[in-house]
Amino acid sequence: MNSHPDILQLAQTAARECGGLPLALITIGRAMACKKTPEEWSYAIEVLRTSSSQFPGLGNEVYPLLKFSYDSLPSDTIRSCHLYCSLYPEDYCISKEKLIDCWIGERLLTERDRTGEQKEGYHILGILLHACLLEEGGGGEVKMHDVIRDMALWIACDIEKEKENFFVYAGVGLVRAPDVRGWEKARRLSLMQNQIRNLSEIPTCPHLLTLFLNENNLRKIHNDFFQFMPSLKVLNLSHCELTKLPVGISELVSLQHLDLSESDIEELPGELKALVNLKCLDLEYTGNLITIPRQLISNLSRLQVLRMFGASHKAIKEASENSILFGGGELIVEELLGLKHLEVISLTLRNSHGLQSFLRSWKLRRCTRALLLQCFNDSTLLEVSALAYLKQLNRLQIANSVILEELKMDYAEEVQQFAFRSLNMVEICNCIKLKDLTFLVFAPNLKSIKVGICHAMEEIASEGKFAEVPEVMANLNPFEKLQNLEVAGARNLKSIYWKPLPFPHLKAMSFLHCKKLKKLPLDSNSAKERKIVISGERNWREQLQWEDEATRNAFLRCFRDV
Repeated sequence: MNSHPDILQLAQTAARECGGLPLALITIGRAMACKKTPEEWSYAIEVLRTSSSQFPGLGNEVYPLLKFSYDSLPSDTIRSCHLYCSLYPEDYCISKEKLIDCWIGERLLTERDRTGEQKEGYHILGILLHACLLEEGGGGEVKMHDVIRDMALWIACDIEKEKENFFVYAGVGLVRAPDVRGWEKARRLSLMQNQIRNLSEIPTCPHLLTLFLNENNLRKIHNDFFQFMPSLKVLNLSHCELTKLPVGISELVSLQHLDLSESDIEELPGELKALVNLKCLDLEYTGNLITIPRQLISNLSRLQVLRMFGASHKAIKEASENSILFGGGELIVEELLGLKHLEVISLTLRNSHGLQSFLRSWKLRRCTRALLLQCFNDSTLLEVSALAYLKQLNRLQIANSVILEELKMDYAEEVQQFAFRSLNMVEICNCIKLKDLTFLVFAPNLKSIKVGICHAMEEIASEGKFAEVPEVMANLNPFEKLQNLEVAGARNLKSIYWKPLPFPHLKAMSFLHCKKLKKLPLDSNSAKERKIVISGERNWREQLQWEDEATRNAFLRCFRDV
């Protein structure tokens, strides 16, 4: 507004056009922020007035005003990405990563490779957040304000019906799917978050690009349900009770994105080999998955993303030798090695042999984003130095490894410089003999640590392990970016760290059943100017020892009883 004396008066005119509606004032204010001359402001006000007068009979007067913000977005690509968010229910927390995967699957983005498309996707999210057309949801998620969503649906289902043609019944309590005769012209259809149990009809949807069936009580889909969906690119069946996919899924020859995460699926049919254009397959947290036929994954020659973090817990005992889930992960690794376009993987491995097979492949090390080491019960020692060079690894979980005693780290200087650069989240659970997690001090970008049921653990970071290499500590700033620390069921835990730390980004600490933990690594300089929350039992809190009285006074008000 300071760029020209006339702009203040024009801004007041624009505000009056918003009719005092707070949401309109905010979103239109953001849309006008880049306009620096009176001419730009005058033209924008004229467009705003025209937008309002074009829809005089509209029930909600704010929609035309908000449409101005939508129309002010820099490109058709960004506008399409914004409308796509209206497929989700009201107040729904949308995973940024999964949303971008859908945009990529629909070919909405313009970059040539997967990495470029992901960066473009985050750039678009930034634009939509800045424009107040999306809101931060926390934990890598975004939300769409219910009025913004209604406006987007008004555009997608009415104003731009010929181009977009959305059919959205998300989160409206349906127990049956709408009559399939109404689906014929749909380009994007969302039935997510309902109570639909079966899909017994056969729809004809020649133009359908995206179909959301996730978060239903879905147990059965007609074998020919997908027969007449030749253009379908994105299919979401996550969080459903389906144990088997219909064999007719092989008809989806255009499909690029298939999400089965957190479903009850028990086997992948061989018919999936027909999905020759599939680029993203999400099987995360499919705990009942037992069977993936050999040479199925390796035949998906265009696959770029495979997510199997937390998959196939049942397979530990029940997988047959015909399934690549048999064993500790060696067969999975073998399948992946033949995929030329693989760029992103998350994996579950179950023994040292599976891990060694994985680590021998530079290609797999390069594109691994998340790794679950589960039921490592063939050795008391795990060499975590081998994981230090996984450049993309942002999440590590070690679980149910009941004989594991030590996570060994090489403290050489050359290891320090490159170790765990991308690691954000670590979770260690049910490793009842594990003594410490000292390797975590080498992860400079670590944001979250969760520890559960580690009865033998006495320290998170052990000072004793640095006794012979004290110079190593000179170059470290341990837990500098840590935001969240949760510890539960570590009944012998006595120390987090041997001296106070600054914790400049800390938000929350939680301790449950940690009776021997008498002191926290805090002093009056820790978490300065930050409002943190420390959760724990009252009895535990009352027996804590403090660095000094100033520290006690600074943090006592941060406690919450659990």
